Amino acid sequence: MAQGPWFYCLKHHAVETRDGCAERHRLGPYATREEAERALQSVADRNERLDAEDREWREGD
Repeated sequence: MAQGPWFYCLKHHAVETRDGCAERHRLGPYATREEAERALQSVADRNERLDAEDREWREGD
């Protein structure tokens, strides 16, 4: 079985090892395959949190 680090390929929408697609096409590295499988959700969650922080900063809260 392949070992990490793991990457999420944006081109193929699949989890890959270090020997996968070019770095410009992927997110990572991730320590586990499961983390890489959740890469898009992690990015969405982080963007949502940062957008909320930006709104708070602009509104002076």
